[in-house]
Amino acid sequence: MGIKEPIRPPLMGQNKTDVLIVGAGAAGLAAALRFVGSGKKVILLDKNICGGSSTGKSAGFLTPDSELELSQLLRKYGTNGARDLWEVAAKGVDIMVDNIKKHKIDCDLQVQDCLFLGKGPSGWKDVQDEVNARKSLGYSSTVYDESQVPSVIGSKAYSGAIRYTGTYGVNALLYAQGIKQVLLNGGIEIFESSEVLSWEGHTVRTHLGSVTADKIIFCIDKPKRYITKYSEDVYHAQTFLSISEPLGDSDVAELFPQGPLQCWDSDIIYTYFRLTGSNRLLVGGGDMMTTYAKNDTTMPRVIDKVINGLKEKIPSIQSLRFIQYWQGRIDMTRDLIPTVLVDPEHPWAHFVLGCVGLPWATFCGTFAARNVLDDKELDNEKYYRYFSPARKFLLPLWLEQVLGKRIVFTVNNAWAKYRQKNVDSKNYSQEK
Repeated sequence: MGIKEPIRPPLMGQNKTDVLIVGAGAAGLAAALRFVGSGKKVILLDKNICGGSSTGKSAGFLTPDSELELSQLLRKYGTNGARDLWEVAAKGVDIMVDNIKKHKIDCDLQVQDCLFLGKGPSGWKDVQDEVNARKSLGYSSTVYDESQVPSVIGSKAYSGAIRYTGTYGVNALLYAQGIKQVLLNGGIEIFESSEVLSWEGHTVRTHLGSVTADKIIFCIDKPKRYITKYSEDVYHAQTFLSISEPLGDSDVAELFPQGPLQCWDSDIIYTYFRLTGSNRLLVGGGDMMTTYAKNDTTMPRVIDKVINGLKEKIPSIQSLRFIQYWQGRIDMTRDLIPTVLVDPEHPWAHFVLGCVGLPWATFCGTFAARNVLDDKELDNEKYYRYFSPARKFLLPLWLEQVLGKRIVFTVNNAWAKYRQKNVDSKNYSQEK
């Protein structure tokens, strides 16, 4: 499917609708798609273009892995909780791939297994932890020790790796624009360049117009306090991406002896890379100084360091030129699990916040829409419990007033990822 209408006009005048969706990234698009054929009048707004923020700038990894490995979910939530949350993202992958195939969206869909690469002794332990977690939950995988890693990746610098199937790569901006066309064909009204500047009751206002809706679903990046108090629950990480010149077939075979894979390593601020359909290498990452910084860094020094570090590990790409880079913020919560809720003070308003990864966002947007439609098959209690803003963290929110949001979020992120365990998903509590 080609892009027939790349830019939609802004919202103008006074409008009324059954459902308003604010934000046209992966979550908002998924929510809107759920209403096609429902008989509901739906308006979708975005301050940029569909997929123009975090979604379109992403590396396009379609995998249940995001910021939390399966072994980390298992430590935190136990067997049932880890399976629930892994399946959330797995369902998100399935939804996206089904959409691409059903609607014939031309977005460079690549079937690529995941390869998690360990660095040093601690990285090999991380690989083993992941292997054991997958075994305990009944998920298959292939493990490679240090001597076997070069059989799948052209490097001798890694201490081990784990590989699993059912994952994909995609051009996320083209996916978003393709879904936009599906929505337009399905009768959804879309207005771009239409940032919501205020919200009162059932009405939101932009710089040129307003919408009054029976139900509102906010699927927004970097929410402002005037939109929701739950903006306090969201922070960001800055990441960089760069893409190379095309590789020749022999170069690809040397880099990926068994075929292209989507890869990331075991560093805290990890490097990730995959091959696109045009044989270009897409590389991403950051560093400790800029990842959680309050202000953006735009100079190429960060991604240059990431690329040079990868070149040191993979000899075949040492002369490869990277021709473009871009940076962006990824919204996240303190424990790297999305926040999804019905506003208790405004029960017609739903929020999807802090989704790290396209599959997580897709599932959560679909989930919110299904709740608006009152889907009886949903396990509402379970998912709203996992995604509740009232979750337990090491440092409470009020400490932000003393230490600052950056420090509190960084510490809570590290605790959730590497130390938190035995979470009782039936009794989340948060000291405010």
